[in-house]
Amino acid sequence: MNDSPPEKVVVIGAGIVGVCCALELQERGVSTVLIDRQEPGAEGAASFGNAGMLSSASLVPLPAPGMLKKVPGWLLNRDGPLAIRWSYLPTLLPWLIRFLRAGNDRRQRSGTAALAALHARTLELHARLARRAGVPDLTVPVEHLQVYRSKRSIDEGFKEWDLRRAHGIDFERIDRRTLAEMEPDLSSHYTQAMLIRDQGRTTDPGRLVQALARRFVDIGGRFVHAEVRAIQGDSGRIRSVSVGDGDRCIEGEGFVLSAGIFSKRIGLSIGLSIPLDSENGYHITCPEPKVRISHTVMDGEYKLVANPMDPGLRFAGMAEFSGADSPDNPRRIEVIARLAKRMYPNLSLEGFRSWRGRRPSTPDGLPVIGPSPSHENLWLAFGHGHTGMIAGPMTGQIIASMITGSALDIDVFPFQAERFHNG
Repeated sequence: MNDSPPEKVVVIGAGIVGVCCALELQERGVSTVLIDRQEPGAEGAASFGNAGMLSSASLVPLPAPGMLKKVPGWLLNRDGPLAIRWSYLPTLLPWLIRFLRAGNDRRQRSGTAALAALHARTLELHARLARRAGVPDLTVPVEHLQVYRSKRSIDEGFKEWDLRRAHGIDFERIDRRTLAEMEPDLSSHYTQAMLIRDQGRTTDPGRLVQALARRFVDIGGRFVHAEVRAIQGDSGRIRSVSVGDGDRCIEGEGFVLSAGIFSKRIGLSIGLSIPLDSENGYHITCPEPKVRISHTVMDGEYKLVANPMDPGLRFAGMAEFSGADSPDNPRRIEVIARLAKRMYPNLSLEGFRSWRGRRPSTPDGLPVIGPSPSHENLWLAFGHGHTGMIAGPMTGQIIASMITGSALDIDVFPFQAERFHNG
């Protein structure tokens, strides 16, 4: 590859990660084209409906020691945080085996260190981007509460809390009385909690992505509203992407693949095989909840997050493996509504809106960030799972630094794509 950086870069995918990559490149003087089949921040995109947490404490990868023992109980519990469509299991099985193998102490420690570095400055970086985009109100500092119904439940997660402490997360354990004072409308069945300081949230993730994309265009970037059909290249270099009905090509000198779950299909067109699956998540948003909430609150057992947003009080969570193209599962919405009422007994569900998104998840819980192993002018930025909103700004900085040849202040080795081909 030439030593000089590419003068024109094409970014495929306009979710929070792709928008951050495109915006960072454009701000560094690289002519950038951003392509997506949907408008940035549109309701059908994963970035629209996430939980909205900007949490540096979200640093422990999902695969964990002892996970195999918990999975059957989760699957048998109708309100459990995990669901698998059994007809999809044969397709999921290779990914699932890798996931379970990644759940050991060594990989959990190394994965936590990698995510700690990736997420450490999330609120600072998001706040800076939001200010530049003219929407500073969309990012807010907050304390986060992780709440539990029993001492046993909170004690089961001691390893994860030790890992957070080791990476500088400031938290303390609080009792039932203190919790009731902090969140009086929360169910009295919660007896234990961890209060995590110095966290953040967005009050509307969809609007935030829209604003950042608008900023990208305002400073000279170009957005193309079209579906990417395939990447075209030869001799280890990408030449263009075909869009629409395949009769239109957009050329570039450099390319970034950041299309979320659709990165898998697009990558296969050039022989790029990454174990990526859709971890479907759901939310409900209550426009007139009639309860007060002063923090972001997560039920530590059911992994359901409550976040007060501009459109209403959002409850987001669940992990459903049924394939990216499967129909929405109304049972997951019913579960979230039931758990939301369990968290806040006086909650009004009147007029609530529901949504489903497709989290692009790797089996080791770490995103893929860095150069393609097979094409010298292609960079990869996908697979962030639950933490795309959290990691978007830093991922954008990493990709832009790699493309422009700037120095990196983070170890990107844990995120390389080659890890899936090296055992």
